[in-house]
Amino acid sequence: MEEKTKILSASLARMEEEHRIVFSSDEKACLLSAASRLSEKELMSRIATMETAVGEIGLTGVTVAAILLCGTDTDEVRRVFNEQVVTIIEGLKRVEDLYLKNTVMETENFRKLLLALAEDVRVVMIIIAERLCLMRALNSEEDSDYRRQVARETSFLYAPLAHRLGLYAIKTELEDLSLKFSNYTIYKEIAHALNAKKRERDAYIASFIGPVEEKLKALGLRFHIKGRTKSIHSIYNKMQKQQCGVDGIYDLFAIRIILDSEPEKEKAECWQAYSVVADMYQPNPKRLRDWLSIPKSNGYESLHTTVLGPEQKWVEVQIRTERMDEVAEKGVAAHWKYKGGQSETGMDEFLKGVREMLESEQVDSREAISEFKLNLYDQEVFVFTPTGDLKKLPKGATVLDFAFAIHSRIGCQCVGGKIGGRNVPIKRVLHNGDQVEVLTSPTQKPSEAWLKIVQTSKAKNKIRQALKEIEYKDAAEGKELLERRFKNWKFDYSEGRVSHLAKKLNYKSVSDFYQALAQGRLDILAVRDIYAELERESQEPEHPSSGISAEQFVQHTPDVSASGSQDVLVIEQNLKNVDYKLAKCCNPIYGDPIFGFVSVTSGIKIHRANCPNAADMRSRFPYRIVPARWSGKVVGLQYPITLRVVGHDDIGIVSGITSLINKEQGVLLRTISIDSHDGIFEGHLTLLVSSTDQLDAVQKKIAGVKGVKNVSRG
Repeated sequence: MEEKTKILSASLARMEEEHRIVFSSDEKACLLSAASRLSEKELMSRIATMETAVGEIGLTGVTVAAILLCGTDTDEVRRVFNEQVVTIIEGLKRVEDLYLKNTVMETENFRKLLLALAEDVRVVMIIIAERLCLMRALNSEEDSDYRRQVARETSFLYAPLAHRLGLYAIKTELEDLSLKFSNYTIYKEIAHALNAKKRERDAYIASFIGPVEEKLKALGLRFHIKGRTKSIHSIYNKMQKQQCGVDGIYDLFAIRIILDSEPEKEKAECWQAYSVVADMYQPNPKRLRDWLSIPKSNGYESLHTTVLGPEQKWVEVQIRTERMDEVAEKGVAAHWKYKGGQSETGMDEFLKGVREMLESEQVDSREAISEFKLNLYDQEVFVFTPTGDLKKLPKGATVLDFAFAIHSRIGCQCVGGKIGGRNVPIKRVLHNGDQVEVLTSPTQKPSEAWLKIVQTSKAKNKIRQALKEIEYKDAAEGKELLERRFKNWKFDYSEGRVSHLAKKLNYKSVSDFYQALAQGRLDILAVRDIYAELERESQEPEHPSSGISAEQFVQHTPDVSASGSQDVLVIEQNLKNVDYKLAKCCNPIYGDPIFGFVSVTSGIKIHRANCPNAADMRSRFPYRIVPARWSGKVVGLQYPITLRVVGHDDIGIVSGITSLINKEQGVLLRTISIDSHDGIFEGHLTLLVSSTDQLDAVQKKIAGVKGVKNVSRG
């Protein structure tokens, strides 16, 4: 115990000396007491995280206390520290619990993890510091699968999070280490190539910097210049994009000019330095990035340009001040330091958007994670409202995104916009400096196509919510319409029969069927005819063979060549006293590949192998599937099937089809319903046939009728 308190005391003394993080005697006593309850390994891990969080991110005493006290009773913490420490501890605890339950983070667990992180940005920073320490120590792990898993998680979530927070140095190191443990061969190849060219690279940087230094000194600017090699991960990405080896990548390095400027002179002196570089070396105007005038949402400020240096090589030049460089290296934490602790970075807005997206029940987990990852790496455009308010949106955002950024109601009613006095459509992509006026209509409604137009998670989330509301409303109206008509027609309304009807008409759900009715896409008179047929079928006696047990069929299977008097179906299981029925969802007929499904109440149901429900039954209830096959055939026995016919609505085409069927020997036309619109007809025909061979022959003949475009089995 004494050894652990000594270790922590030494670390806290360093914090005080190097970073001016001071704790009162009561606070120190609480921290030392918590340390004494930890194992030495756990304590060393927390100290490493704490020193990384303070030294490399710039966090304060609040986060130091939260790291050391995680797992301590919150009432005990409240007696000594403020509520901020408790909030961070609770966030860290939720993250820790998730990892204890699941060593592999699946999408739903990542969703929960992100929600925990989104509560307080300092939780995100601590977790990133913890992950950086883990990645640095990963070499000592012997389990290669574990190393790859941690590397994948780091690349997937933690490096993008560091990027979004402006922690570029940490983001780079996390990406490089992820590549090292997930693809060591490539990592080693690039690292070796960089080491081999180090002397040559250093010489080139010196020749580039020399003339620039002289000019900047002549202007009386205080500065220092750093040469920075591209990260291994960045080079790997370029190799992938350009389909080349390391030798094919030329812009392997960047020059950073860091000015020691007074706050009021920062921008002017940065532009002075830019003019010196642009006078000496030819700049690429397409590669100028001005984050001085409008900083990034994470507080990043810098001036980037790419110039053609000696030997006709492209060199990236970054120009910034000491303050800007600290913000660039330590991100949001450093920005708060210079803004007096006030969050003016847009990070709170970003995290609020994350929470809204992840908490929405309408968003699928995988989709949410994918959108979150895209948002982490977004580039920004800056546009203005008609009153001059500035809005930040991701690159590629449209007028519709802008409308949702203002208010979800305005987004849902958006019909277009005005930019520079000209009307533009909702899909118009926005550019920096656009002043946008949103045009709305009270009759406008969101559509599924809008999801392909918008870029922001907020807009997609709100559109999905609106579409759900429209679906519920339409489904309710469709159901009410059907119930009212059934009452007029003196039909008994049966939920089960309506469900069967919806499947028969190829709708995924009853809700989709009701929507089609409400929106006028389905002829209610055709629905009436098919429903009436279903009602008649339900009142008919069961199939002649449906009351015979599976055992009886197995025992009395006749030889096909010897007997034509009995329809035979063999269920290849030793099942006794179990009845079978032909499933109405797919209507199997003699010749179809089939299987049996043991139902709870109705014995064995025989389904076609390609039944719409087959995949679901096989995946959810594999133990209830039994093999089945046709083994004989009854002369004269017929099976009901439904054909869907689509064609041009020409005069006489329907009578031609019905006439053809009536002439076909052994085939009976039971019912027909026709729906016609826009010159196209769609018919549903219920036929009685004896086998798949007979059905195929009928289908071919119907398909040969002039004007018929498609014939398919329902």
